[in-house]
Order: sequence, then structure tokens, then C-alpha cells
Amino acid sequence: MTAGRPPVVRRAPGKLFVAGEYAVVEPGNPAILVAVDRRVTATVTEPSGDGTLVSSDLLAAPVRWLRRGDRLDPVGVEDADRARRELAHVLAALGTVTRLLAEHGRPAPELDIAVSSELHRDGVKFGLGSSGAVTVATVAAVAAHCGLALSAEERYRLALLASAELDPKGSGGDLAASTWGGWIAYRSPDRAAVLDLVRRRGVAGALAEPWPGFEVRRLPPPAGVALEVGWTGTPASTTELVSGLHRRAWRGTPPHRRFVAASADLVRAAADAIEHGDGAALLDSVRRARRELARLDQEAGLGVFTPALTALCDAAEAVGGAAKPSGAGGGDCGIALLEVPDTRARPDTPDVADAADAAESADAPDPRTAPGTAASGNSRAGATAAPPDIDHLRERWTAAGVRPLDLRPATEGNEE
Repeated sequence: MTAGRPPVVRRAPGKLFVAGEYAVVEPGNPAILVAVDRRVTATVTEPSGDGTLVSSDLLAAPVRWLRRGDRLDPVGVEDADRARRELAHVLAALGTVTRLLAEHGRPAPELDIAVSSELHRDGVKFGLGSSGAVTVATVAAVAAHCGLALSAEERYRLALLASAELDPKGSGGDLAASTWGGWIAYRSPDRAAVLDLVRRRGVAGALAEPWPGFEVRRLPPPAGVALEVGWTGTPASTTELVSGLHRRAWRGTPPHRRFVAASADLVRAAADAIEHGDGAALLDSVRRARRELARLDQEAGLGVFTPALTALCDAAEAVGGAAKPSGAGGGDCGIALLEVPDTRARPDTPDVADAADAAESADAPDPRTAPGTAASGNSRAGATAAPPDIDHLRERWTAAGVRPLDLRPATEGNEE
């Protein structure tokens, strides 16, 4: 490495599922996600000592890792297994980039990595895709520090490979939202086929070959619709909930196939409503998504709907909105969509699958009415009063023990 190289900083936004949870884990099935304006930041600097030093705002102290063959082992920690668990996504991202470097004949890098996150409160995660954002930000920062010029899709693919090594059941939708930002329509790749491709062709080969099932495209910000987010205060594990579905005999049965088909149909309807500026139809699709998740919960017994999430949804319906859990449920966040006056011009909607860099996706306008304002905009300055329905919704949520989160969609994805 070159002495005195400046720090490399990369940020990745969190995400919310709008529709398509659970069904999207099946390769090629669609979902709609939106990136949010809370982010993970990964900073990579020259090494302060031997090996790799990793610090995180979720850890009491940094952990130094020394390479022994293909393995990184922690030094000077009492609980090595805990250190691996807490930093699993950082280490997986580093390992995937390191493997790509090795395929190009370059040595494993020694560096310092610092990770900080706006996706938790005092160590309690909101359920905004922090693991995916950490992976995307770390891949981008390490790759840039090592001089790898990667497109947005290549960064997404590396992040997916890193995540799939930890949990091949994850859809990768969080990674796509963190990479491209904005509102996206997403189809998950066949992760088993992708991992097999890596075994046969290496990481570089997997970056170059088509991925079966994968698709991502940008959607315009929904016209005349406000997005509100409520936090139940109870963290949930997406990995455990999705794994629970995979373990159940219900998966693969006719009811499961019906759920997947119904989910695909409502996601297509939601995307069509967004693209045609039909707020009422979008809200109808979100209501359908809630019903399908409730049916899934009843049939498979996953525990998607908690009392707090049910109260969150009912409160939105009471003021004329539509609501559902966002993601796997079991706690975390729910979303509500409400129709509001729209004063924005409709943007053009480029396809993002071949975007060269995530910075190119930053030119779309703010896709929501911000908290505390009836008009769109990236600045909180000069905000006017929220529409009455939004005020009433927040009051109902607060009374039910649901905390309204001050979030808006992030138009930009993985960035400097």
C-alpha cells in the first residue's frame, strides 16, 4: 500500500420493505423496497498495527484480527466467538473483497475499519436493515481503499456473496436498497446457483456472469403519498423468522405456493400504481400485503404480527391509510402510507441495474412528504404543519406505545 493514503469513507442507507416480504426469498420473486435516510458509515484507513483493526459503535473496544491462512483470528479478546458474531458482516465483506484481490494476484490487505450506525438506539436496532447496510458500506470502503473501481451492481454482488456465506436464505433486497437508494422493484437471485458459480468460476467470474432471477429497477417516488414509519420498540431477528419458515413443513405446500403467487401479484400491482401515480391503488396493494402476511402468519405460525404491529396497522386504517409490518415482522418497524396533496413534478425513472455508480441514483427528488411537512424536500428547514391525518396517526401510535420515527426515503444509495 501507499503510505499516507487518505481515509476512505462510504455510507449506505437502511431500508424498509414496502411489499413482498417472505415471498422474495424465493428466487425471481418480486418485492418493493425503499431506502431511508439513516445510514451506516464505514471508514477505512491505513493499518495502525499488524493485521486488521475493526471498531464498531456496538462494541466496547476495537478488535484486532490477524490472518492465519484464509482465516482471521481475534487477538486479545476474552470471547472470540462473540467478537465473530458481532462483526460477522464486516468480516464477511472484508473476506469477499480479499478473495477478489487474491484472484487478481494481490495480497490480503491490512487496514483499519471503523463502522458507525444510525440504525440503532443505544445498541437496540430499529429493524432498518443494519446488517445489509454494514455489508454494503464495508464492501465499498474496502474496495475503494484497495483501488478497485466497481460499479453499483458489482458492489451489490460482492455484498450479496458476503451475506450469502453467512445466510444463503436472505433475499438481498436490503443490499439492493442500500446500494441504489430510492424506491426500487427487486427480484432476488438464486443464491444457491450464485454460490455454485463462485465455486466454479471464482468471485471475479461471478461478477461477470448473469445471475438467474436477479433484477432491480428504479421506481419513481409515489405521487401524493406520505410514508410514515413506526417502531414497536422490540427488536426482531429476520434471520430467525425466515429460517423458521424454511424449517416448517408448510413451505412448498399449496398454501405456500398460493402465498407466493398472491404476493407477486400484489407487488406488480403496487409497482404499476407507483409508476402511474395512483395513490389509492398503491394503498389498496399495501392492504392486500397486510392480509397476505396475516394469512401466512396464521398458516405457518411464525409470529409476524405482534400486538404492537397490529395496533400500528389498525391506527393507520382508522385515519384512512394503509399499513403493514415492514420486513419479517415479529417486532421492529411497520409502515403506513397515507394520501396527501402532491405538489411535486414527476421525475424520470431510469433503470438502475446497469448503473455505473450509486452516485448516479442521487438525482431523483425526495420521494416523500417529510415528517412535519406537507411538501417534499430534503431539508427539514422551513417545514410546515403535517396534514391532519398524519398528526392523528402519530398520536394514535404514541398512545399505543409505537414510536413514530423521523425518517424519509433516501434518494441516494451507497456513497462517499
